[in-house]
Amino acid sequence: MTTAIIGLGNIGGRLAANLARGGEPLLLASRDPEQAQKEASRVGGGARAVTVDEAVDQADVLVLAVWFDTIKELIGVWGDRLDGTIVVDPSNPITADGKGGFRKTLPEDESSGTVIASLLPDGARLVKAFGTLTADTLGEAAHRAPPLAVGFYATDDRAAGDTVAGLIRTAGFDPVPVGGIDQSIRIEVFGDLHESNLGSPLTKSEATAHL
Repeated sequence: MTTAIIGLGNIGGRLAANLARGGEPLLLASRDPEQAQKEASRVGGGARAVTVDEAVDQADVLVLAVWFDTIKELIGVWGDRLDGTIVVDPSNPITADGKGGFRKTLPEDESSGTVIASLLPDGARLVKAFGTLTADTLGEAAHRAPPLAVGFYATDDRAAGDTVAGLIRTAGFDPVPVGGIDQSIRIEVFGDLHESNLGSPLTKSEATAHL
């Protein structure tokens, strides 16, 4: 299985380091090829810098660690090239509110997960994951024994979900499914299972009590 991460900012960079530490070989891509090369060298573990096009064409699992609006644009560009690919969406539909916080860019009852699902080609296999924990928690809570934090995920494709659950474990967290893509709103910012709403990450026993 080939796993690629496009976008190497706060989320993508930390996720790449966690997966590499867990032994996952990675393709890393960015609009800035120099950044991709630096990140591949930094995380080590067999991570390899590639172009965005190479990541799309070679990945079995493609993590889109970029802004929600950017994901929408990229899906329009790539189209059927995503057919058969497990697409992992960690995005949150938010923007700065001008007061030091964030506001949602979608209607209250709509999630980025459902919007992205509606845009993907029929053959793409969407899993909402890796966006429930803050960047700081992704960087600090990974690979504790026993796992310190839960990585929630949502999908309509059970086999794709099992694959991503394995990546969540490899990244150093406990995977917990919350249901189909229609439940992804719960694990996005302002959702009841997002760390920003809970105040801290959950252990598996705590997560089970919240479901």
